[in-house]
Amino acid sequence: MIVVTGATGSIGRALVERLRGHDVLAVVRRPADDLGCDYALADFDEPETIGRLLSPGDRLFLNSSLWPGFVAAHRAVIDLAAQAGVAQVVTVSVRGAKPGQKLGGGMHGEVDAHLRRSGVPWSILQPTGFMQNLPRDVQDGRLFGSYGPKQVNYIDARDIAEVAATLLTQPVGPDSDYVLTGPESLSHDQIAQEISAALGRPVRYVDLPVPEMAAHLERKGFPQPYATDLATLMAETGDGRWSSTTTTVEDLTGRPPHPLSVFLADHRDAFS
Repeated sequence: MIVVTGATGSIGRALVERLRGHDVLAVVRRPADDLGCDYALADFDEPETIGRLLSPGDRLFLNSSLWPGFVAAHRAVIDLAAQAGVAQVVTVSVRGAKPGQKLGGGMHGEVDAHLRRSGVPWSILQPTGFMQNLPRDVQDGRLFGSYGPKQVNYIDARDIAEVAATLLTQPVGPDSDYVLTGPESLSHDQIAQEISAALGRPVRYVDLPVPEMAAHLERKGFPQPYATDLATLMAETGDGRWSSTTTTVEDLTGRPPHPLSVFLADHRDAFS
């Protein structure tokens, strides 16, 4: 059986769709009849509820949004997976994740390190930023950030799901990290131009120094010090470290990842 946590998220829904015809169990916090597959109610806040769903030989897709208990919960689920004798864990991390980094990079880094030590066969997906987050970030014709003028990479979550589906349905291979990128890297000015063209209305990128971006995020309801860390992370990401691309998506799935133009055409309504 393939057990999919985070099944109602952007990656999870796309993954469940790509696993049609396989023995799949979606792990959800509330009923999700629209997923079109068997599901069970469980919660990362109670890792044992997920552990009870695992059996010897299962393949586990480990993914969830970030919250303060993220590291402890994911570590606990990994330990329970090892005890259950699962055949493989495929998890979603972030590009360049390491313990001690800010926000998600550090949290994922701690979980990744635990998984590597667990004794369970593993595959760690390390994607760049999600295109699916762009509609949320565009407000009143403006896209705010502290990325500067350099190119940054985004990937369509559907491509992450495609890679996960490939790894979860083929024979378990050697433990490996997979850096996943979209096919092109763009500056945020260029991203705003592409969004403008797709929507037929102007969208402008507004680049702010870190303190001003942090203040902007606070006005939107982000607490300190999270707002400052997020603005700082934008500036660090925009230094060019996320500008290179890989061929991993095509190498594993046999097709290139979606460019931003295709994502925008498919998700135009999300920007409204």
